[in-house]
Amino acid sequence: MPISTCVFDAYGTLFDVTSAARQAAQEPQFPHLQDHWVQLATHWRLKQLQYTWLRAITDAHTDFWQVTEESLDWALEACGLSGDSTLRQRLMDLFWELQAYPEVPEVLSTLKERGFNVAILSNGSPDMLNGAVKSAGIGASLDDVLSVESVGVFKPAAAVYDLVGARFNCARDEVLFVSSNGWDAAAAAGYGFTTAWANRMGEPKDRLPWTPDYTLTNLHPIPDLAGAKDA
Repeated sequence: MPISTCVFDAYGTLFDVTSAARQAAQEPQFPHLQDHWVQLATHWRLKQLQYTWLRAITDAHTDFWQVTEESLDWALEACGLSGDSTLRQRLMDLFWELQAYPEVPEVLSTLKERGFNVAILSNGSPDMLNGAVKSAGIGASLDDVLSVESVGVFKPAAAVYDLVGARFNCARDEVLFVSSNGWDAAAAAGYGFTTAWANRMGEPKDRLPWTPDYTLTNLHPIPDLAGAKDA
């Protein structure tokens, strides 16, 4: 069937997860971060993902804010910055205001103008996601912001992907799901969505049983891909 619904992962797909550390490194009170922010951002994001996977498979769910705090604490210690409570608080505050990638507003508004349902499907907690959406000014282009908190397990659990069909009353093959995480795009393909991997960093393809339908370097092609999908 043709695509009726376009769903986006949030962190790393719409919102630049490195922007918090990058911005803090530019602020005069944190000169010691200038040489470490890339490593810090990398550690923070990787641990964030690893902790969601571990919590999912061990049935130890918590909200994404706690995961974000705990992964930041690990990253700060790994970078020798764990004693700076002011820096920690600033980074957590900035995570509520992550910058959207430059093409995001135009892509989402174009999808809405063309009649697609448009939504976020994210591990983020509702408050975190609403803060990021508001900060980026993209709320008018979204029909909904779906959080894993309603099912109590992180992606790639099938219960998370089930939220899309329940919300929009659509079949799996009517959904174009977009994620910057290769494993997420692959798992969603296995679930039955048409998927696009926004491979912004040029990473190798994950060795998994499923493969994303499209691999992109940014989100610009999404409206045309959504319109081109036939039954």
